[in-house]
Amino acid sequence: MDKKRLWEAIRPYIMVLPAMTGIILFVIYPVIYLIKLSFYKYNLMNKDKSKFIGFDNYTEIFTREDFYGALTNTVVYTVGVVGFTMLLSLLIAIWLNKKTRFNAVVQAGIFTPHIISIVSVALVWMWLMEPNHGMLNFLLKAIGLPSSPWLQSSSTAMVSVIIVSVWQNIGYYTLIIVAALQSVPPSIYEAAALDNASRFKMFYKITLPLISPQLFFILIIMTIGSFKVFDTVKIMTAGGPNNATTTLVYYIYEFRTNSIGYASATGVVLMGIIAILTFIYFRLLSKKVHYQ
Repeated sequence: MDKKRLWEAIRPYIMVLPAMTGIILFVIYPVIYLIKLSFYKYNLMNKDKSKFIGFDNYTEIFTREDFYGALTNTVVYTVGVVGFTMLLSLLIAIWLNKKTRFNAVVQAGIFTPHIISIVSVALVWMWLMEPNHGMLNFLLKAIGLPSSPWLQSSSTAMVSVIIVSVWQNIGYYTLIIVAALQSVPPSIYEAAALDNASRFKMFYKITLPLISPQLFFILIIMTIGSFKVFDTVKIMTAGGPNNATTTLVYYIYEFRTNSIGYASATGVVLMGIIAILTFIYFRLLSKKVHYQ
């Protein structure tokens, strides 16, 4: 084989080598090491006490009530954030679908929270939700409604965290849906109008199927991101009050020093839950996604 043919044969592998090196070092190796640690009783403060214990960590996970509490909180957070973000993003995107200067300004405005640091966003909302002097309770009292404890009560803390997450993410996903709406050929709507199709029927039969790939993408990405939420919870509530906002990732974080093996096993379980959910989404919804 001459040099030219040899180069043509190995060139694809050389081109993908940098990316594959990064994936191996920063994705595959950490996952394998995480699985390995999950079979050990591993103490970060005293590695000499570390020992292989097999599946004991996994057995412990499914016998602890605090794990199920964290899993329940994560499911509630995910359903709330994904559901409200997708619904509001779709409604706002329909409103902003027309290309006008005003809509362009609004699009830039609602996208701004997404590029702001979560630390800044969380601190501002903590000030707004302050029970005694916060702006939100001031507005509630001004319209004759009772004030809310927001982050200070276990009954309202999760709702408060969901509100902040939806507010921060809604602009990004709105722009994705706006781009999808503007890619739909106008001729399709013109043909439907000639057949006297109602606006609701055009939306349900034409718009939704044609933007379903983007909606499916948003559903998958938001579900994965919501199950891995940490920063918002850490800054705003630290898992409280009374563990009302302790999500799975924050639950893992609490075992970061003296129970690395248990934390690793919980991380593997979380990875499995996300993989199962993604598989279910593809099995149930992928056939309903309309690709042009």
